[in-house]
Amino acid sequence: MADPAPVSKKRAPTLYFIIFFKLLKGTLALLLAFGAYRMAGRDLGGVFDRMMRFIHLDPENRFLSYVGDSLDAIKPGNVRWIATGTFIYSLFSLVEGVGLIFRAPWAGWLAIGESAFFIPIEIFEIVHHHELVLHGEVAPSGFTWKVCVILGLNILIVWYLFQNRARLFRHHR
Repeated sequence: MADPAPVSKKRAPTLYFIIFFKLLKGTLALLLAFGAYRMAGRDLGGVFDRMMRFIHLDPENRFLSYVGDSLDAIKPGNVRWIATGTFIYSLFSLVEGVGLIFRAPWAGWLAIGESAFFIPIEIFEIVHHHELVLHGEVAPSGFTWKVCVILGLNILIVWYLFQNRARLFRHHR
């Protein structure tokens, strides 16, 4: 009796892009979390000031001065909380990406749920696009187009994974 030929997984370039995106996001968030942990006990305003001088920017510039003053107001405990949250989110994204590599059905649902979770938040941000107020002057924030791109990506991820979940995540025998 002949062994049945193994069923090979069909190529899914869009899924590969989603996997790359999830793993990249998780890796960057993990690096950001470790960096935030390292910065937790430091004078953030002073570090920012030295960094601006190193790259030859004037830290006395109105905007950069505002950023430096804002960093001075951040407490080390808050930095640790942000770092912990970022660390947990990075692990979430990395587990999601690895699950997608192995085409685990739970990973597909996890990716759908995570991407869908952010859609209403991004729509809110676009509708109520924030304006940056510096010393009484209002300037457009400039991130609305970025939020639109992220919103579009999340909608495409949710749609693609939901429409193709049976094909992408069925167990092969």
